[in-house]
Amino acid sequence: MRWSFVMLACGLALAGCGKSNQQPKMPPPAVGVLTMHEQPVAQVTELPGRTSPYAVSEIRPQVSGIIKRRLFVEGSTVKTGQPLYQIDPAPYQAAYDNAKAALASAKARAERYHALVAQNAIAAQTYDDAQAAYLQAKANAEAARINLNYTRIVSPISGRIGASSVTEGALVTALQATALTTVSTLDPIYVDMDQSSTELLALKRAVQAGNLNRAGALSAAVTLHLDDGSTYAHEGKLQFTDVTVDPSTGSVRLRALFPNPEGLLLPGLYVRATINEGVDPHAILVPQRAVSHDEKGRPTVLIVDAKNIARQRILRTGRTIGGNWQVLDGLKAGDRVIVDGFQKVQPDIPVSPQPLDAKK
Repeated sequence: MRWSFVMLACGLALAGCGKSNQQPKMPPPAVGVLTMHEQPVAQVTELPGRTSPYAVSEIRPQVSGIIKRRLFVEGSTVKTGQPLYQIDPAPYQAAYDNAKAALASAKARAERYHALVAQNAIAAQTYDDAQAAYLQAKANAEAARINLNYTRIVSPISGRIGASSVTEGALVTALQATALTTVSTLDPIYVDMDQSSTELLALKRAVQAGNLNRAGALSAAVTLHLDDGSTYAHEGKLQFTDVTVDPSTGSVRLRALFPNPEGLLLPGLYVRATINEGVDPHAILVPQRAVSHDEKGRPTVLIVDAKNIARQRILRTGRTIGGNWQVLDGLKAGDRVIVDGFQKVQPDIPVSPQPLDAKK
């Protein structure tokens, strides 16, 4: 009996040791996953810019003389053909009257010689000379009339007029270097921006590859953000892309046209322009919180494969859109990306994926 008792005790001890060596199997860690899908995403670029007038006219006199009157209010809006200055017309009026008198005399002589040459009373050369003198007098009278009209200086365009550089009584000369004033058309108004030639080249390649839908080369919508942080009420359109690259900056000049009915935008104003350059119909967006970086600084995510194993993917990302990165390479529709809990997961281990709401 004593031997049986010893053997039983040893058997129980060995059985206890066998149970203590067995470790309980841990379940795979639960992770929140988001299934990637393609969606249309607007390609938006924000660029700094400056406003510039739609048209600018520097007002200079076409004839010399004394300024008799200034006919506008500085800083006001003027219309095409509106008088701006009156130069003393007296000498030009006298020259015009003299030219008209000479024209009348030459015309009468030419008509009289016409009758005489028909009767062979004078030589044909005499009539030809009289006719030439008449035409010359006619041209002189027209030139005198034009110079008389130039004594009233009018605006060639509509727009906002600046300060006057001369006052009444000042002597001005024809085609002088200094402008009397400047008229600027501010409605509509241009916004000039500079875009990196690298970005512009990538955009054109995306269009050519069919990865970006555009309504047209000059149809991109543009919105403005003013220096005080507010958004300009009117939307503009991209009108012009320069054909050369600035060698000092490596950028290309873009120009957009904006309505400016309230006159809020003035020339030289600093703005930030947001350009809608097209729509990528097959964009994939991944939440920023799901993206980490490897030792080389490359963006990476963990996905869950068909066997529920975590796998690392290296991404090529584009711009940020809201709280997401636009993925240019590394993910495709249907991939399940670990968004929650990836910090406690290593690549190539089993996980328990739990679907997440895409709106969260």
